[in-house]
Amino acid sequence: MNQKNKIIERYGIWLVDLLCILIIFISSTYIRFGNFRDMGDKNSHFGVCIAFVLFCTMYNFFADWNANFMKRGLWQEFVAVAKYNIAMVLVVGMLMYFLQWSEYFSRQVMLYFIVGNQILTWLTRILIKRLLYMYYRSDSSAIRLLVIAESGNIEHTVSVLKEKLGVHVRIIGAVCLDEDMQGREIDGVSVIANKDNLNDVARQMAIDEMFLSIPGSPMSQLEQLIRDFDEMGIVVHRKLEADVYGRNRSYIQRFGGYTVITCGHMNYSYKRLLVKRMADIVGGLIGTVFTAILTVFIAPAIKIDSRGPVFFSQTRVGRNGRRFKIYKFRSMYQDAEARKQELLDKNEVDGLMFKMKDDPRITKVGRFLRKTSLDEFPQFLNVLKGDMSLVGTRPPTEDEFEKYSLYYRRRLSMTPGLTGLWQVSGRSDITDFDEVVKLDLEYIDNWSIGLDLRLMAKTVVVVLFRRGSK
Repeated sequence: MNQKNKIIERYGIWLVDLLCILIIFISSTYIRFGNFRDMGDKNSHFGVCIAFVLFCTMYNFFADWNANFMKRGLWQEFVAVAKYNIAMVLVVGMLMYFLQWSEYFSRQVMLYFIVGNQILTWLTRILIKRLLYMYYRSDSSAIRLLVIAESGNIEHTVSVLKEKLGVHVRIIGAVCLDEDMQGREIDGVSVIANKDNLNDVARQMAIDEMFLSIPGSPMSQLEQLIRDFDEMGIVVHRKLEADVYGRNRSYIQRFGGYTVITCGHMNYSYKRLLVKRMADIVGGLIGTVFTAILTVFIAPAIKIDSRGPVFFSQTRVGRNGRRFKIYKFRSMYQDAEARKQELLDKNEVDGLMFKMKDDPRITKVGRFLRKTSLDEFPQFLNVLKGDMSLVGTRPPTEDEFEKYSLYYRRRLSMTPGLTGLWQVSGRSDITDFDEVVKLDLEYIDNWSIGLDLRLMAKTVVVVLFRRGSK
């Protein structure tokens, strides 16, 4: 999608969402009170409305939930709007609770708003989608694309482009370079030229962009063709043939004065990563406060139960091999690391991780702390420092990391977390390290803000019901 269409969709949808919030909020307030004089505490009502507007803005620009807006059907759009509304009401509801607005804000207004905003936002978005379809399909707005390929891959190229490209792109013709196929039709697209008359035909046509797919051809042979189209002011897209780029998220950028192709599994939106870090800071602050309170009660119990410090620290390996000190409430005897060598033959996990049921190194208080996951609370300090995240992968010990293969190494491409997909999948039931790695990589490859929220909610359930934490 070109920049103009991105701006139209992103800012247009955002403005309409804001308008829906204002219309429904004002209407809900009027329906409840019959006027705007008897609405009680006007400051709290005004504050809630502003909170809805701010959430809408952040959700639109940071969560990227409209990335596939034009591809969603009626029901898919309804579900997407429902998720947006639920998230908005939950976040604003928490804000109302902490600021004590809920005591003065009408629950009926909130109910009317939830129902009304769901219906109006959904219907408005359907209308916008229809209008955008009409706009994109008009001759003046559609991106007119010419496809250039060879006889061996021209049919596949046209077919894939028609399936994957959005409604804003129209394939207006195809050209075969190694065989004269002019006059033929491929998947509804006419072959309009051959190698000899390509420039003459293209010069007389309305073309915005060109897609070039010539497998195995060196750049030197295609340079003149690309220069000719560039000289005509036509944007050129050349398909990369190296399969390594296709398997990863890749893009072209300027780096140190050079034009490079950057590829990797971790090319996430900086906006969503910023939201994740902001959530970590807030969660880290709250968790650190709770840790300080818990220390008052846990510290004496640890001291009475066994000799040694209240807190346990250990060097772990974080994002891309960075070392950091992880903190926990001490749940083992002081000689636990030394005794580990004696217990290696009783390891219950296949692979690089050590886990043992009824580990004799764990103290009595330590068993309670581990069963309730209270021993993990000091790690909120790691989250606050940026060594860890609220949600992520499991940080390995240094001796584990030294034995990692290239495959295992990729699980360190994201900041480790307090909880993750492995932890909520029954961490005591998994006895194969490869399964842990598989779950971590699944999290990395499918990461989103929504996934983090779901995993945090599942973590609460796991901890409350003490599932998988022995």
